[in-house]
Amino acid sequence: MRVVIGVVLGAAVGIAFGTGEIVAGISAADLGKLGLLVIRLLKMLAVPLVLFAVLDAIARTNVSGRSGLRLIVICLVNVSVAMTIGLTLMNVLAPGEAWQGHLDEIAGLSHESLRQAPPGTSLSPIDNLARWIPEAIGQPFSENNVIAVVLLAILAGAAIRRLRRDPEAAESIGAVVQFIEGGYRVVMLMLTWAIELVPFAVFAVVAHVVGKTGLDAFAALWSFLALILLGMSIHAFGYYTLMAWLVGGKSPRVYLGRGANAILTGLSTNSSLATVPVTLRTLESMEVSPESARLSACIGTNLNNDGITLFEAIAALFLAQALGYDLSFSAQITIVLASVMAGIGVAGVPEAGLIVLPLVLSAAGLPEPVVAALLPIVFTVDWILARARTVVNVMADMLVAILLDRWARR
Repeated sequence: MRVVIGVVLGAAVGIAFGTGEIVAGISAADLGKLGLLVIRLLKMLAVPLVLFAVLDAIARTNVSGRSGLRLIVICLVNVSVAMTIGLTLMNVLAPGEAWQGHLDEIAGLSHESLRQAPPGTSLSPIDNLARWIPEAIGQPFSENNVIAVVLLAILAGAAIRRLRRDPEAAESIGAVVQFIEGGYRVVMLMLTWAIELVPFAVFAVVAHVVGKTGLDAFAALWSFLALILLGMSIHAFGYYTLMAWLVGGKSPRVYLGRGANAILTGLSTNSSLATVPVTLRTLESMEVSPESARLSACIGTNLNNDGITLFEAIAALFLAQALGYDLSFSAQITIVLASVMAGIGVAGVPEAGLIVLPLVLSAAGLPEPVVAALLPIVFTVDWILARARTVVNVMADMLVAILLDRWARR
């Protein structure tokens, strides 16, 4: 509600004052610069959040190798389908082209710079792999390279799990695990404070954008919103429902009917983590074993984030199209991988998609001024998209549990 109020007030200020002075020498452009500072703050905190979240999940999770492998296989299939749906919609419909011309005015970029390929874009898989393996341990953090950060966290987490079995190292590793848990809590609290500033950032940047370009900048945003909701609907109510029925043996009446409580709870709470108790009871009513239900909804929640990954990838490709980039298949796969890594790293975090979106946009090679200027505009409809992402994630928890249970029974 505060974001919506920020949009309305920002648009009113932009219309009333345009590019002129508002008060005490402050113009809409000055407000825009202040609003962008909040975006920089979110981007700064997102990288340590991903690191601590992945480390905390790996260090504190106990699961057998066979069950873990089954979980990973199912989640990889699900997210592959989600990305196929997203890439197909973006390449066939190309909705970002409706924005071309608006970004020039909003971000102040030249026509020539908008037509250049994103820096670092390469067709070589070896070159792309080399960008994910940094030369120094601090390089991923300085460059906001989310893929490299997640790979580093996985490597460190695996080492911690191995050393915890060593009696001589158990005490020191216990201290490390406590530090990780404490660091995760500290970063989460800092992000909570930063998110409180988002409505003010939206007000400031919307005032700047509307004052400079009028209300035309928002006209094409509905195609962006509709496309993401379409992709999520196809994935959740099409693919998930068919998989639960044809592979898991749960008819749409069972999957959607008995699962309605969990779906509606996720829609209203905007948190798949807060929905876990309802999800577990829902899976029990579907006669799914408690072991499979807990493995999916509790432990596997870090992987069942198709809603986040689908949103991140479509948003990045939408803005790339709006800039006129002709992204190669290799560049699009890089965006997909960054989206998957971001989804894994921020499971259970409130407004997770909003927090890590700047990292995925950076992985797409979008210029920093465009990322900073367009994010608050995307945030104006994020309250709708956030609930859609949560619904997809909750339905993913249910589907993975159903498939795990069917696999185990066989």
